[in-house]
Amino acid sequence: MCSDAALPNARGDRPDDPVEAVYTATATTDERGIVTEWGEEAQQVLGYLPEEIVGRPAADLFVQDAAQAAWPALTGRGRWTGRATLRHRDGHRVEVRLFAHRGVANGGAGEWFLVFAVESRPGPPPPENDALVRWGFAHSPCILAIYDTELRSVQANADMERALAMSDDRMRGLRLSQILAHPDAEKNERAMRHVLETGERQFLENYLRLPGESRQHAWSISLAPLRDPAGSLLGVCFAARDTTEQHRARQRLLLVTDASTRIGSTLDIARTAQELVDVAVPQLADFSSVDLLTFLDRGDEPPPGPLTGQVTMRRAAQQSVLEGVPEALVAVGSVATYPEFSPPAECLAADRPAIYEMTDSAIAKWAAFDPPRAAKMRSIGAHSAMVVPLRARGVTLGVALFARHRRPEPFDQDDLWLAEEITARAAVCIDNARRYTRERTTAATLQRSLLPQTFPDQSAVEFAFRYLPAGAEAGVGGDWFDVIPLSGARVALVVGDVVGHGIQASATMGRLRTAVHTLADIDLPPDELLTHLDDLVIRLSAETDTQTAGDIGATCLYAVYDPVSRRCTLARAGHPPPAVITPDGAADILDLPAGPPLGLGGLPFEAAEVELPEGSLLAFYTDGLIETRRCDVDEGLSTLCQALRQPAPSLDAICDTVLKAMLPARPDDDIALLLARTRSLGAGHVATWDVPSDPSCVAPTRQNAADQLTAWGLEEGSFTTELVVSELVTNAIRYGEPPIQLRLIHDRSLICEVSDGSSTAPHLRRARVLDEGGRGLLLVAQLTQRWGTRHTPHGKTIWAEQKLPPS
Repeated sequence: MCSDAALPNARGDRPDDPVEAVYTATATTDERGIVTEWGEEAQQVLGYLPEEIVGRPAADLFVQDAAQAAWPALTGRGRWTGRATLRHRDGHRVEVRLFAHRGVANGGAGEWFLVFAVESRPGPPPPENDALVRWGFAHSPCILAIYDTELRSVQANADMERALAMSDDRMRGLRLSQILAHPDAEKNERAMRHVLETGERQFLENYLRLPGESRQHAWSISLAPLRDPAGSLLGVCFAARDTTEQHRARQRLLLVTDASTRIGSTLDIARTAQELVDVAVPQLADFSSVDLLTFLDRGDEPPPGPLTGQVTMRRAAQQSVLEGVPEALVAVGSVATYPEFSPPAECLAADRPAIYEMTDSAIAKWAAFDPPRAAKMRSIGAHSAMVVPLRARGVTLGVALFARHRRPEPFDQDDLWLAEEITARAAVCIDNARRYTRERTTAATLQRSLLPQTFPDQSAVEFAFRYLPAGAEAGVGGDWFDVIPLSGARVALVVGDVVGHGIQASATMGRLRTAVHTLADIDLPPDELLTHLDDLVIRLSAETDTQTAGDIGATCLYAVYDPVSRRCTLARAGHPPPAVITPDGAADILDLPAGPPLGLGGLPFEAAEVELPEGSLLAFYTDGLIETRRCDVDEGLSTLCQALRQPAPSLDAICDTVLKAMLPARPDDDIALLLARTRSLGAGHVATWDVPSDPSCVAPTRQNAADQLTAWGLEEGSFTTELVVSELVTNAIRYGEPPIQLRLIHDRSLICEVSDGSSTAPHLRRARVLDEGGRGLLLVAQLTQRWGTRHTPHGKTIWAEQKLPPS
């Protein structure tokens, strides 16, 4: 289909064209077959004047039945071709080849455009026709060449001569690979041989600099077989069209696409900057560098207002087509100061990118100020550069520089647009990394301040620990651990994990750790402690805006080990159970009741008690240690037990062995690992007496305590101990219930414990002057380092610790 506008030459717009005037004539009809236009050529072929035929049915022109004139409308197709016999105005017949194309007129109505070629009219004399063909070949608007079956040049047009910088007569008889020393020439010859062997057309894409061109061009090459009337192959027609602009457009689009996938793969500023220069070289530039303002190093807010004057920046990344990046005068990580007249400072002050040639005054002034830089630019042959500010969300972050010294063509506006496009993406990613780094640093600082820095002295266990934050992508988490000394030389071992990452998780971890300390201080059993902790998490969730912070949840494992009885009581709230390695080398995961995670509420926690041989190794950990991308939980637990069994000189060495065996270089989640090797206090460090519920027994009990201190070599503290024992035993007899028991423990301190069957807890009060009692506990508090009460399944225990004199 076509309309008048679609074929202007066929409508007689060039009446001086001898081919058009002699061979073709045109007319137009509407959908009903009424002639609407009558060309001058049609008048010459059929003799009708326009006023004689326009408005009449086209069927009047046909010699056969008039119905033939309706064939275009009857076919219902958009294009028709065939032979027809038309009637001349004087009555003789005219044989023609007829083409009909259906189109739309300017007014929107349908029409048929008719072209009829007159076969009976003679064409131009052969000599003139040959000259026209030769003229058309020579001046074709694309590269044309003819090669024989030996791939030798037979004829080349003017564009081929210009591209190869060689005349046709000099090329004649030579092969393309003999004219052009380039791998693409041999590739083209192989394709031409394929054409001669198969008779099939071939299409190739070349990108190279021809001898007659000043820069590289992209060429779309078509190869077609040349046959004689008998079908024999006589040679190959070579046609090439310059597609440089289309090629560059595709390359720019590919570069932008590449940048969108490669830049910003991590939340790391330096890596993002390196990704920018890696994308730019060599696709856009021969050398590229990124310099960032130094406020990024300090984590400060960006400077207000435009940047004027000299600018100090740190080199974040650089890349070159040359090995070793010899163009760079500043090493990655080093700081450089740029004067206010330098291109980087100018672009930052103007807040817009710019292209510089080495002959520009700004480059000359900078070179005069910095001769080593000028010498370096001359030595590498730099001739063109672009400087693009790195800006995101109104914040200026630095500049990106792009330079060319190997590619001969200078940067143009399309290159500058492309540099702006990829630099803008990198700037957003760098700003994201800046913001994330600042938040992560804040969260990490908060987390470090909330985690234990030192631990009080205690004798129940020897311990070691490791804490590993997750990789930058995950963010700071809420894992924590603790070793809390308890009364009676016991120790609490705690490990927990708050759901989520970031400041919210760290803050929640700090609150839970503080709560555990408070609850441990009142000596709650593990299951009761987790119940109170569960209530706290529920209250925290109710106080938190879940739309911004999300739900609060946590897991926790709490264990209390008594070195006197060598018994360990444990309870867990959704946390992985600990591993235990006995002195004989047997490794196992403790079978503990699986309590629900903290924050669910309404479900009980159960405690389990196990007796551990002295020297047993307990391993407490968070789920990041055993649940990784490389293995599932069961495999992780198996690997953990194997690592714990490995011989090592210390607990610290065992920690390192476990982490090396189980973790990648960058863990996916925060990891807390706490190892504790149990100790025991033998009979030589503990003395116990059952005390009858009779005031007369106070004196002998006091004497028993004094004799035991003498046996331990602690006579110096006997007086204080006797007072403490006397007051605590007297209170137990007076206010408590049988059975009553006194226990002395010789540890890092001297511990005095009096137990009775009553659950009523004593408390300090201020006695009046005339009161006969009420001063006992006050006296105990003054004489000892600390004291307290803990409840037991069968009553309570009042304990007091005395500081031992230096040995």
